[in-house]
Amino acid sequence: MNHDKTATTKIRTGPMFAVMLAGALVAFLNQTLINIALPQLMTHFDISAATANWLTTIFLLVNGIVIPITAFLMERFNTRQLYLASMGLFALGTFLCGIAPSFSVLLIGRVVQAAGAGILFPLITNVIFTIFPPNRRGFAMGIFGIAMNFAPAVGPTLSGWIIQNYSWRVLFFIIFPFALLDFIFAIFIIKKVGKTSRPKLDKLGVILSTIGFGGVLYGFATGGTKGWGSPEVLTMFLVGGISLALFVWRQFTVSHPILEFRIFRYRMFTLTTIINVIATMGMFSGMIIMPIYMQNIRGFTPMESGLMLLPGGILMGIMSPITGKLFDRFGARWLAVSGLAITIITTYLLARLETDTSYSYVVWVYTIRMFGMSILMMPIFTAGLNELALSLNKYGTAMVNTLRMVAGAVGMAFFVSIMTNQGTKHVQEILSQRNISPDNTSQMAMAIKQGSVMGVDDAFMIATGLTIVAFILAFYIRQTSPQEDTITNRLSKKGSLNKQS
Repeated sequence: MNHDKTATTKIRTGPMFAVMLAGALVAFLNQTLINIALPQLMTHFDISAATANWLTTIFLLVNGIVIPITAFLMERFNTRQLYLASMGLFALGTFLCGIAPSFSVLLIGRVVQAAGAGILFPLITNVIFTIFPPNRRGFAMGIFGIAMNFAPAVGPTLSGWIIQNYSWRVLFFIIFPFALLDFIFAIFIIKKVGKTSRPKLDKLGVILSTIGFGGVLYGFATGGTKGWGSPEVLTMFLVGGISLALFVWRQFTVSHPILEFRIFRYRMFTLTTIINVIATMGMFSGMIIMPIYMQNIRGFTPMESGLMLLPGGILMGIMSPITGKLFDRFGARWLAVSGLAITIITTYLLARLETDTSYSYVVWVYTIRMFGMSILMMPIFTAGLNELALSLNKYGTAMVNTLRMVAGAVGMAFFVSIMTNQGTKHVQEILSQRNISPDNTSQMAMAIKQGSVMGVDDAFMIATGLTIVAFILAFYIRQTSPQEDTITNRLSKKGSLNKQS
């Protein structure tokens, strides 16, 4: 253990952290660039909306495969090897996307991108908890939060401007040079952090994890368009659910689990993870529904829709390091309570949208909502991991990031489904109540717009209810220090016994 501390003190944390932060910025920016470009890609490659949507779905599915095995990767390979591999894959995938002569090549590029990006978040989080002492982790995580929160929020605005003025290829050719430069700097600056070992990869666990998370994520990603009762979606849920159940059972029986479910014995980690999952679902509800409301119902351009999201993203970027410092001083409870209180109020205000709600109202409410999120997300994430011993951190980051990714997918599918289904129901009620004839196109259009807004309001009202649950749970957060690592010790003994037998 003393060897690790000595090695860590020799590392120049500033330059190393800066390079990793820059890599995270371009990777997170990439997440939201593609969405606004989908209509142009449909025209360019002559594909349907369902086919184009695979560019988003495949990224999610590959993340679902990669993120759960990051704990194994961080145990098997050192920080330098993993970071260079992840940024190298991301840069290569971005280049493939930019030059793609066909849709299939573009899809392959997205797979390679996702394989690299999926490793980054757990890896950087683990490095922060290794090279920074507990009283500095909040601030470091706050700085990292700039990349996590600001970049995805800027993506739609940047993408909207590029799509209106240039080709979709520019989206990737803007990111590629930065990814390549970061990779080159990383060769000289990123150092090895912590110890590595040669754990045995649970191949059956990887297969079950891939089928399980892949099936469930695919089901949620396509359920809204293909119908929740369609045979394909139900089959994916069934296969995914059974595989996940077998995967969880297997993780309790092998000596080197891929995802360590025993860390849920730590109460504060479990509590903050539940709050994190609920908050992530709430955050994604706004990020996916608001652009739909702005463009489809209010008739704003993609650029104007992206600009609506921009102030909230900038505010989150500004607040992240400030929140980190506040966390180091006061802990997570009151930051989480305050952030969730703001989120409840603003989400409820978004549940009062109408067909003629002003642009300024939407911008102000959404921006204040993102402010609430900014003083909530990183503190609860850091508070949960702070309870774990350093040797368990890789398992904690892998678990939280896996659940956040699933929560994001579930949140998007769940709230879009509520918005769509309730909107259709309200449209039918309006047509029936007002006895509107299908031939009356103007009144039909008004009824569809009114019903759609009511569907949006219903989705945000349910999001408000979910946030209230997280708000109540936040009062039980308390400050903790790293607990004794009984899990790794027990697994080591179990592995030794297996070898002896």
